[in-house]
Amino acid sequence: MTSLVRVLIVDDHPMVAEGIQSILESYDDIDVIGTLSTGREVIDQLDKLNPDVILMDLNMPDIGGLSATEIVLERRPGTRVVILTMHDNPEYIASALSHGAVGYLLKDVPTDEIKQAIDVVMDGEKYLCTGAQGSIAPKANGAREALTEREQTILLQLAQGKSNKQVAGALDISVRTVETHRKNIKRKLGISSTAGLTRYAMEHGVLQGTGARL
Repeated sequence: MTSLVRVLIVDDHPMVAEGIQSILESYDDIDVIGTLSTGREVIDQLDKLNPDVILMDLNMPDIGGLSATEIVLERRPGTRVVILTMHDNPEYIASALSHGAVGYLLKDVPTDEIKQAIDVVMDGEKYLCTGAQGSIAPKANGAREALTEREQTILLQLAQGKSNKQVAGALDISVRTVETHRKNIKRKLGISSTAGLTRYAMEHGVLQGTGARL
């Protein structure tokens, strides 16, 4: 017997959350394990609920969907986060994907497309609804992928000469997570050495605390 897919719905509009729950509960292979209304609740209950897939809204009080996604994936890297939102702005979509989301759905999609997205991400692939696909333009040659807020924080720590272990202790994350972020930062910036990261941080005002966007 195939195990049920454990789905957590996170949206601060109860009617939306209840509507999605009602849709998904009609499928025999899905177990809706709860509905939450803030990113903070997701983080606090993540280990207890142990979801396979999280349907995450972007704009919520306390901790928003993007920050919650990043923290969820630091703690439980195997979780699939699918953003479910009204925003079809390319910047929102690109940012969601850079924060680790594996799916992006607009709230006006047909109801069966939510189930389709869950199936696709559970198979290890990414899913963008048609509206989201049409909003993303191909990257221009040489365009650099933006660092997430967490990656910017870790870059600052590394540029100050801290080891992976020291960064992990300062940010209360695992050394393995720091190593993963470090690899992603190097890949995004096209930098192969720690000295290169430090030089980049100095040139872009990171060490001076100027708040330059990376």
